Amino acid sequence: MPESQLTSPKLYFVWGGVFTDGTWTNLEPNTEECYGPFHDGPTAERVWNEKARRNIDIANHRLFVITVDRPGGKG
Repeated sequence: MPESQLTSPKLYFVWGGVFTDGTWTNLEPNTEECYGPFHDGPTAERVWNEKARRNIDIANHRLFVITVDRPGGKG
């Protein structure tokens, strides 16, 4: 892994599932998905794209890329 990725102040996660309605705030039970952490945005977006395409026929299935501060990171 490149040194710049090891020192990045952010971590990226892909999170979501099947939501109960179009407000995208409440998940249906047992549908939550979480992938990561990833050390860079492009990797997280690649995983998001791959996972989201697998459930494209489910109207209320949504995945989001979430960025969080790395514990102990400089950011």
